Amino acid sequence: MIRRFLPILLCLPLAAADPHMTDAERTKVINWLDESRKEFLAAIDGVTETQWKWKPAPEKWSVGEVAEHVVLAEADQFANVKKALAAPAEPSWEKMTGSKTAMIEYAMAPRLGRVQAPEKLVPSGKLTLAEVKQRFLRQREEIEKFARENKDAIKEHVWEHPFPIFDPLNGYQWLIYVPLHTMRHDKQIAEVKATAGYPAR
Repeated sequence: MIRRFLPILLCLPLAAADPHMTDAERTKVINWLDESRKEFLAAIDGVTETQWKWKPAPEKWSVGEVAEHVVLAEADQFANVKKALAAPAEPSWEKMTGSKTAMIEYAMAPRLGRVQAPEKLVPSGKLTLAEVKQRFLRQREEIEKFARENKDAIKEHVWEHPFPIFDPLNGYQWLIYVPLHTMRHDKQIAEVKATAGYPAR
């Protein structure tokens, strides 16, 4: 009996994935946001003005520049979450973005691969530690509230990414991109601090 119906069953379309965040996914992103917030604030805490501006090399970013990039990037990434949700639902969202969640989780935080930041996310080097911290905390309050409360079908909405390997991402992927990208650059701050010549004060 099963053999008789097997060809028919194989021809039936697979059930579509749920485009909402699962409870496990929500818990995961909230934990990442919490971890990355604590990690970032600890990374810049107590950094002097001299240390903030010191560069390992002329072409390298200082602690302050990395921190400013984090603030710029988080604002841009969360804006992309909102742009995705404002766009019409994409019927092919699963085919277009389904494999990218694992790729983001695998490569982003550990700093696998290096890329040039888009021009709009290149730091000016003009923000002080206090300004960076204030902007970071203000932005994070909104992002963390969204992660806790959003009930939309966030995955069926997509938005473009500047790097072809990630283009496009769905709304959930843009959301997890925020803390994982920050954790990536927390490691960069640690690398700057560990570089020979980093000022003692």
